[in-house]
Parts: sequence; C-alpha cells; structure tokens
Amino acid sequence: MFKTIISKLVKLVGGLFICSVGIVMTINANLGMQPWDVLHRGISDKLGITIGTATIIIASLTMIADFILGDNIGWGTVANMVLVGLFMDMIIYSGLIPEANTILSGLLLLIFGLLILSFGMVFYMDSGLGSGPRDGLMVCLQKKTGKSANIVKVSMDITALVIGILLGGKVGIGTIISAFGLGLAIKIVFKICKFDATEVENRYIVDDIKYVKNLSNNMTK
Repeated sequence: MFKTIISKLVKLVGGLFICSVGIVMTINANLGMQPWDVLHRGISDKLGITIGTATIIIASLTMIADFILGDNIGWGTVANMVLVGLFMDMIIYSGLIPEANTILSGLLLLIFGLLILSFGMVFYMDSGLGSGPRDGLMVCLQKKTGKSANIVKVSMDITALVIGILLGGKVGIGTIISAFGLGLAIKIVFKICKFDATEVENRYIVDDIKYVKNLSNNMTK
C-alpha cells in the first residue's frame, strides 16, 4: 500500500515537473505562447507577478469552477494547481532552458516543448490521482452543454486567448502551432507510450474522506 502511494506521488510530481519544462520551452521559443499562457502572461504583466503565480491563480479559479459544476477533485488536481506554476518559475529563474533567438531554434524548441509536455501528461495522468483543473472543467462543460470535447476545448482556448490578448499577452505563429500542434503531440506520445487515459482509474479526495470515515467507524465498533 505504502509503496503504491509513493509510486503514484513520484509519477504525479515528476510528471508535473516534466510538463512545466515543456511549457517553459514553448514560452522560451519566443514565437508566441500557447493560448492559456497568453492569458497567464497578460495577468502577469498587469499585476506585476511572475507567470508561474499567474498560472496558479487561473488554475485555482478553474478548480473552484470544477467543484461548483460538480467535478470530482483529486489530490493530483490540487498538486497540478500549485506545482506547475511553482516549477515554471523555478525553471525560468534557473535559466536552465535558453531562449531561442532565431526562427529555426524557436520552432525546434516549440516542437520539443510540446512533445515533452505530452510526456509529462502521461506520467501525471497515469498516477490516477485526478485530472488537471482545465481538463476537469472541459469534462464538466461537455456534460453541461452536450457538446463534443473538441468543441469545448477549442472554445475554452479561444476564450483564454482573447482575454489574454486584451490583457497584453504575447501571441504569434507559435500560438497557432501550439493550439493545433499540442493535440497532435499528445496523440503521438500517447501512442508511443501505449497510454490510454480512459483506462486510468482515478482516486479522488472524496474517496479518501469516505475511507477515513469507514476506518474511523470500524475502529469505534
């Protein structure tokens, strides 16, 4: 039991770190950010905070929306909300990933960033500790509206992008490549890893609360 928990936590934290590396690579490509990162950058510039902190703020609001709409929240959802932003700031501050200064180096950094981000998703999703806040919101809106996952995702991305642009976020050819390329990168990586997200059995916080209650009841009998 203990070994299983440790294994899940290692997959979760390791996966989120890998995701953060991929995200920073797409940012440092200097070709225009992913739609949600355009929003994060816009908020970052307006409030004078780091892009990682802005990421945490948006993830927090998204998770609250998930909860209101009836989505099950997992420990992985909470970890995603906090750690991705923290890891992003750490990686950016460390200077571990250089910034591209040519279109070619930018394209390479962007493409590899999307692939690495996809690999990170395999790790953290395989932990079975809950989806990320945005993924949870997408599922909730899909259920509420009856629209396909693709339509809901595109609508969410466009909304984040428009708000981000209004706030002064950076856009460019990389924004378009990311918007369409991430889905392809995920498909390729998931196939390489032989990973099917629909087969993952997630454990949610409510499950742990029930487990503790049952354990407590059994101990008092």
